[in-house]
Amino acid sequence: MSRTRSAQPDPRATLHSGLPDRYLTPDDIAEIFGVPLETVYQWRKRRTGPPGFRIGKHVRYDPAEVQTYVRQCKSADRAAA
Repeated sequence: MSRTRSAQPDPRATLHSGLPDRYLTPDDIAEIFGVPLETVYQWRKRRTGPPGFRIGKHVRYDPAEVQTYVRQCKSADRAAA
């Protein structure tokens, strides 16, 4: 009798609230928001985009904080309307 193993998804690719369940890179942020990578770097420099943090020389973004940032943008947009 052969055993068939169910395919387990890669835990790094598991989605949570539409975002990967891992720290995001600036490239990920650019792709998610559909903006050029340079825009992501400008947001960070001006502190206007989602909050990032450094791991050594690398910038990363917490998916939960990115979700919070999006919710705040939506709320501000609705309040302005």
